[in-house]
Amino acid sequence: MIGTLRGTLLDRGAAEITVEAGGVGYRVTVSPTTAVAVGDVGSEVFCWVHHHQREDAVTLYGFATKDERTCFEALIGAHGVGPALALAILSVHAPLALARVVAEADLGALCLVPGVGKKTAQRLLIDLSSRLSIPVIDGLEATTGAGLHRGGGGARADVRDALAGLGYSEAEIRDVMADLDHQDDTDSGALLRDALQRLAAARK
Repeated sequence: MIGTLRGTLLDRGAAEITVEAGGVGYRVTVSPTTAVAVGDVGSEVFCWVHHHQREDAVTLYGFATKDERTCFEALIGAHGVGPALALAILSVHAPLALARVVAEADLGALCLVPGVGKKTAQRLLIDLSSRLSIPVIDGLEATTGAGLHRGGGGARADVRDALAGLGYSEAEIRDVMADLDHQDDTDSGALLRDALQRLAAARK
């Protein structure tokens, strides 16, 4: 069972990275926020891994922090939530934020996630209330995805590429990036999470 992975980033897309470790290239499915924050191709990366095994496939899911992996495992344990939806939820709500959403029974915040309607959100609030436990002491790291930050001027370009890869139109991307012009662009993960929240709200 693979729990963590450290190696050289060979390739990255909107939802998958390839990490070479010990001469083996591992394809790791990630959220868009992790994909843009993980670093440049050729750099060393580290991620927490959930090793997901089914009869017909074995998939590695990668996360910036242990709390993200904990959230993911809590989510896929909830009724009707598969890995894809769990990653979509974590793309919009970081672990600490998700814990607060559940604690406050914030139905509207869950409905910001594409694919989550009112009934699904209601069920999630019930299921997650007993499954989710994120230490508040880790608040800053859990909220920002610390450990996989990217610095420099490439963050905004990475966010644009990730949004395009997720199927958003040029007009939607242009408008949401204009809305984010005032924000610090050194944390691409946080920037993308904010963009996804705004885009989801605009499509409601």
